[in-house]
Amino acid sequence: MATINVRLLADDVVRDLKIRAARNNRSLEGEVRHILVDAVKDDLSAKRAAFLARTAELHGASEGRPQTPAELLIREDRDHGH
Repeated sequence: MATINVRLLADDVVRDLKIRAARNNRSLEGEVRHILVDAVKDDLSAKRAAFLARTAELHGASEGRPQTPAELLIREDRDHGH
């Protein structure tokens, strides 16, 4: 596991983090870890949801149109020296 240091954090932010940590029965370090993990999960969830929405939109836009299989496109690209 990695370790990070956060410098120049305002005193009132640290105080509020300590209060929040106590309220959640965690140490200050545990609370910050929890916040960071949640932030990353939320960001990934939002990106995943946006990706799925966009793929559904593209699927709908291309429905009923003839499609070229990917392996044929790859083979053609390789045959042309790319």
